[in-house]
Amino acid sequence: MTQTNLSTTMTVRVDASIKKSLERIAKYEKRSKSYLAAVAISSYIDVYEAQIAGIKRAIASADAGEGIPHHKVKAWVESLGTDHELPMPTK
Repeated sequence: MTQTNLSTTMTVRVDASIKKSLERIAKYEKRSKSYLAAVAISSYIDVYEAQIAGIKRAIASADAGEGIPHHKVKAWVESLGTDHELPMPTK
């Protein structure tokens, strides 16, 4: 089955310097400004959604009691570079 990409139009306000940069890149890439803006927005959303998913996994892990207690990590970090470095904590 063929999937159709439906697109829509939206207006975005950017600084004049961003617009000039976008125009310069569009000319260099031989692409439209709209195409490049859409790619940039899509890339931003992909990164943002991945970060949010990671944060949610970390919160769930902490809520489940997994992870290393703060006081152990703090003691380890404070020992780094001293004559009595502690081993990296595991739990």
